[in-house]
Amino acid sequence: MDISVIVPTFNEGPNVAELVRRTTDALLGRDVEIIFVDDSRDDTPDIIRAVAATSDVPVRLIHRDEPVGGLGGAVVEGIKAAVSDFCVVMDGDLQHPPEVIAELLARAEMGDADVVVASRYIAGGTSDGLANAVRTTVSRASTLLTKAMFPKKLHNCSDPMTGFFLVDRRSLEVETLQPRGFKILLEILARKQMRVAEVPFSFAPRFAGESKASFSQGMRFLTQLTMLRFGRMSAFALVGGLGAVANLLIMGALQAVGVQYIIAAVIASVVTIVANFLALEYLVFADMRAESGLMRHRFIKSFTFNGIEAIVRIPVIWVLVSQAHIQSVVAAALTLIAAFVVRFVFHALVVYAPKKSRVGKVVHAIEPLEDEVTA
Repeated sequence: MDISVIVPTFNEGPNVAELVRRTTDALLGRDVEIIFVDDSRDDTPDIIRAVAATSDVPVRLIHRDEPVGGLGGAVVEGIKAAVSDFCVVMDGDLQHPPEVIAELLARAEMGDADVVVASRYIAGGTSDGLANAVRTTVSRASTLLTKAMFPKKLHNCSDPMTGFFLVDRRSLEVETLQPRGFKILLEILARKQMRVAEVPFSFAPRFAGESKASFSQGMRFLTQLTMLRFGRMSAFALVGGLGAVANLLIMGALQAVGVQYIIAAVIASVVTIVANFLALEYLVFADMRAESGLMRHRFIKSFTFNGIEAIVRIPVIWVLVSQAHIQSVVAAALTLIAAFVVRFVFHALVVYAPKKSRVGKVVHAIEPLEDEVTA
């Protein structure tokens, strides 16, 4: 098998037949397979099966009822299942032109690169298919931020945010990948120093269907970037910092309308405890949820701990205000900072601890508190 083409899909049925046709035409004379790793909730799997039945090349379907790791997790699953060591990853919406796959493969066969990136940002490439100027600006800014965070690892990659690339599976340590979102190339390049080559491509308009880009995807990217660069504790700190700011803003706003500062602190704490739990659930500890029991049990543990912490912390605020004569919002900020490390340790080792099997053994060992990646 010359090449395995891995296509993660989520409700992309109208694009499947055209993608298979163009990929087949682009790779005539090559031994190729197309693997759809599908997380869809519509009829996309049935469409893939129907197309596979009449295709001139092998078309395989891996349908995931539980899409662990999102798009990145789908790509990793496809890489593991591939027949060829040369694995091309591309989106299912035809914004990544299948005709470029032949160029990626030809460049990889030169033998001096572990990853061949289809780049929008080198000579001959364009990002014209982005929906509007806002998305173009966000894409450029995200690329600059990412390269600044990993100046050594991404030195030879102009487009680390692209979802269109070829990777030689033999260069990967697949088990070390911890996909948390849709920027799987960033995950691959940040984990290990890779030899990178690039070919240009023009990012095309979507063929059919709707874009999956959203604010929540953006937040997942920022969390992924933070965790890759600094580790899980820093991502926890990012969420906690935003929660602390929200806590102080809510408390200040309530005091501004006449609410007594202790009552304001209680209300602000309850609101931010719930909001922080949701952020931890879907961002910081998303990869640990499957092994840590039911969500409601995690919420009870988290809310109970934070409630007890708040019961302890709020009297401390009172002491700082009444006895040390510190301004109330400043006192609240000091107590939030002091509680950070204890909160992190409790959530990592208790709330999201892997559940035990019937024989009492841990299903998966918890990863180290710091999952740091060097530049």
